[in-house]
Amino acid sequence: MAATAGSRTLRRDDANYKLHFRMINEQQVEDICIDFFYKPHTITLLTVTVLSLMYFAFTRDDEHSDNNLRVGLLVVVSFFLVVSVLAFPNGPFTRPHPAIWRMVFGLSVLYFLFLVFLIFLNWDQVKTLMYWLDPNLRYAKREADIMEYAVNCTAITWERILSHFDIFAFGHFAGWAMKALLIRSYGLCWTISITWELTELFFMHLLPNFAECWWDQVILDILLCNGGGIWLGMTVCHFLEMRTYRWASIKEIHTTTGKIKRAVLQFTPASWTFVRWFDPKSSFQRLAGIYLFMILWQLTELNTFFLKHIFIFQASHPLSWCRILLVGVITAPTVRQYYAYLTDTQCKRVGTQCWVFGAIAFLEALACVKFGHDLFSKTQIRYVLLWLLCLALITLLCLYGMMWYEQNKMKNSSLQSEDCTDSSVVDSCGFIPDGLAAPRDSLRSLQPTKRRKTSGRSRFVNGHGGKRQ
Repeated sequence: MAATAGSRTLRRDDANYKLHFRMINEQQVEDICIDFFYKPHTITLLTVTVLSLMYFAFTRDDEHSDNNLRVGLLVVVSFFLVVSVLAFPNGPFTRPHPAIWRMVFGLSVLYFLFLVFLIFLNWDQVKTLMYWLDPNLRYAKREADIMEYAVNCTAITWERILSHFDIFAFGHFAGWAMKALLIRSYGLCWTISITWELTELFFMHLLPNFAECWWDQVILDILLCNGGGIWLGMTVCHFLEMRTYRWASIKEIHTTTGKIKRAVLQFTPASWTFVRWFDPKSSFQRLAGIYLFMILWQLTELNTFFLKHIFIFQASHPLSWCRILLVGVITAPTVRQYYAYLTDTQCKRVGTQCWVFGAIAFLEALACVKFGHDLFSKTQIRYVLLWLLCLALITLLCLYGMMWYEQNKMKNSSLQSEDCTDSSVVDSCGFIPDGLAAPRDSLRSLQPTKRRKTSGRSRFVNGHGGKRQ
């Protein structure tokens, strides 16, 4: 009997664990407005797929071999995305539609497989592949070969400052706003911002475009672009966190304006989870996980610059901004899954999108090391070691500061609760109803119980509290 009860408990725990994992790896839609858009339609999709494939295969001109290869590759990617919609998990998000996030995961898998294929080529084959994709890359030059950096830094004029506010500065600002929306922590965002500027200094001997004037790096980059983007992103986070999410079906809305507004709101979050990376009682494993998160983030940023420097294409080339857009989109579910793995004790493994993102980051770095042998032969080891040491120290200081802040925040809230209980107007605090008279001594004797109940009902559970409306 004991063995049977034990096996039932294990099966129940296993079922709860699988259900909990699906919440971050394959989120289900809870508020389906129009059933048609959420039914499988697999037979219809198969029919349309086969008919469209037959049409394009037998009606197009196939005399040009290069065009055949490009079209064939494009069709393979397209139909792989169709299979992704059918087979891959939704991930942690369901808006605007789970099929979109399945295709995003499919694109990340394709990019991962492409990197695996790339590292088994030699340099001549890589150049042949790049020139086949874009013949103009034969004449491409590095930005460092045609531009000068950190020149005449003492000459500071309004014209020179305003010349730095171009499309790349706007992209820099928008990128940090998006990062703040994903990370949702002032401390982590500012730590990543400052450590990235240090990363540029330590790798300046390898990438000349990392050299910047002090006013460009401190004022324009850290304060304006980084700081402004972080402020905007966190402001949006606070606004979304304070909203009340009550979604009505589009069928229940009778006005045309209301239906259009509800359709537009489909592209907004279904709910907003309060993020708390740090807990006053965080374990060493959690701190190490946050440090690993920051290392991986810095590595992904470094890959952006090393890839365009080693494979010789500029930042405005589609190879550059398409990769940035893809990595930016797949970062959203990755951060959510990694946060759940790091802070939720019931989550025992990372989500699939997080796993693929980590593999992509390391494969990009591996490709850079393999094909940038001449560049990395100039690496000064002491700079790399100092970079790792500074990154570790600054990260630990940031973590300590944020944990100290959380401890003081909890202590102050506890003191406020105690003062509220000791005050003469007890009913305004919500502990004792109107008209209830109790001796002051008995009230004081109940204070520890009240504080324990309050902390037990706190929205922070295992460091993974949230406002799930």
